[in-house]
Amino acid sequence: MRALLSVSDKTGVLDLARELHALGVSLISTGGTAKLLADAGLPVAEVAEVTGFPEMLDGRVKTLHPKVHGGLLARRDTPEHMAALAAHGIDTIDLLVVNLYPFESTVAKAGCTLADAIENIDIGGPAMVRSAAKNWKDVAVLTDASQYAEVVAELKANKAVSDATRFKLAVAAFNRISNYDAAISDFLSAIDLSNGLPEQEVAPVRTLFPAQSNGRFIKLQDLRYGENPHQQAAFFRDLHPAPGSLVTATQLQGKELSYNNIADADAAWECVKSFDAPACVIVKHANPCGVAVGAHPLEAYSKAFQTDPTSAFGGIIAFNRPVDEAAALQVSKQFVEVLMAPGFTPEALAVFKTKVNVRVLQIALPASYGSDAAARAGLTAWDQGRNAVDIKRVGSGLLMQTADNHELTLADLKVVTKVHPTEQQLQDLLFAWKVATYVKSNAIVFCGNGMTMGVGAGQMSRLDSARIASIKAQAAGLSLAGTAVASDAFFPFRDGLDVVVDAGATCVIQPGGSMRDQEVIDAANERGVAMVYSGVRHFRH
Repeated sequence: MRALLSVSDKTGVLDLARELHALGVSLISTGGTAKLLADAGLPVAEVAEVTGFPEMLDGRVKTLHPKVHGGLLARRDTPEHMAALAAHGIDTIDLLVVNLYPFESTVAKAGCTLADAIENIDIGGPAMVRSAAKNWKDVAVLTDASQYAEVVAELKANKAVSDATRFKLAVAAFNRISNYDAAISDFLSAIDLSNGLPEQEVAPVRTLFPAQSNGRFIKLQDLRYGENPHQQAAFFRDLHPAPGSLVTATQLQGKELSYNNIADADAAWECVKSFDAPACVIVKHANPCGVAVGAHPLEAYSKAFQTDPTSAFGGIIAFNRPVDEAAALQVSKQFVEVLMAPGFTPEALAVFKTKVNVRVLQIALPASYGSDAAARAGLTAWDQGRNAVDIKRVGSGLLMQTADNHELTLADLKVVTKVHPTEQQLQDLLFAWKVATYVKSNAIVFCGNGMTMGVGAGQMSRLDSARIASIKAQAAGLSLAGTAVASDAFFPFRDGLDVVVDAGATCVIQPGGSMRDQEVIDAANERGVAMVYSGVRHFRH
């Protein structure tokens, strides 16, 4: 048996080579890998000795030779193939160990030049990997150090690598090549050519939306069904998920997550992450039905639950702080589908042990949580933007946009009425505005004292959303007197404003921008309420 080892990342390769040598496997290698093995006292033949040609062109050409690819591609069960090898003095290669030039990590560095990127595009490595993977029935191909132990164990036990393992390794190899080529395409097709070709020795300007999009996703699990039982579904994650995102969750207990569980959990988690203070978000059918902040998780949950106890039944609950026993005991009194938090005390987990169907997810928040750099630490500016791109599938196409993560501050607000909001009202308005970001349009959100008081979501008419929000509050036994209201887009007529004021609102935040803005401002002045413009809207379809 012969093995060819040629790795850029040399993690574990020396130990692997020692194991292979002990098993009687002949070693072939290239460049730095060959030197590493030889310096360790292992007998190794350089590829140049095998091919009869030296490495050339600064290492660009070393393995692109029939004596390498013939040895990888020849089918051992085909006499014509084996005769051709014998005629040309080519020996078979039975094990290939290759990882590729570090293109991804190179272009992830700030200031990476076009020249650096190009030089880190591997040619010979992918070619060998493809050859070995194509001939998986006869060749085992290892493309990651995590695979070494399994192969060594099989060789020790059976003196061969099983068909099943070789096939699995081949699939992993083709996936690696696909991801590698996609990363190259992502980088090159995102280079801004509006001012001509960039200089080779400078970092090129890259556009957020490349000329070709190459999404790479790994299946986490098949789901029982989709939104409805007659639909099939599966759950995938990004190849490189953002820290603190839903796909990084660990399920501590409970039934398998469903399609709808996952969609709602994402809505709840993204909303609760937007708060710095201890917060709780309850979501039902992708809309927050209760959001609140408090001194601790129990207070935040108790306030959020008050908003709409009816809708909270069977909801998804998310906290941005570890859940303690007190909060767990209160949550356990209702029917909950999914519970998420950055952590749970042992006492809290004990509360839910008897509720075996409750899905409990733990999601580690990024180290930079609460700062402007949250979930973006270690990324280049381009990757930060790309990581925050929302994608929606539309018949045979994709819609892409930057994420709606606009942060509104007090300094951004423009008071447009005679009555100015108080300091407390301003805080309530900012809270209501943040919640409205995560409510389906048309969205109307009543808030007060750090909690939602009434939520109107997803209606074709803003007027209907306003009415529904007040009806919800009334059903929950909440008074809307003195509340703040957020409208995710402008009021096209004064009627929507009148509805929220009639319900008890004393201050309103909306984007502005309607042809009838003055009519609405006049109505607010007539009703004696404060109104501020955010200058941005938050449509969420």
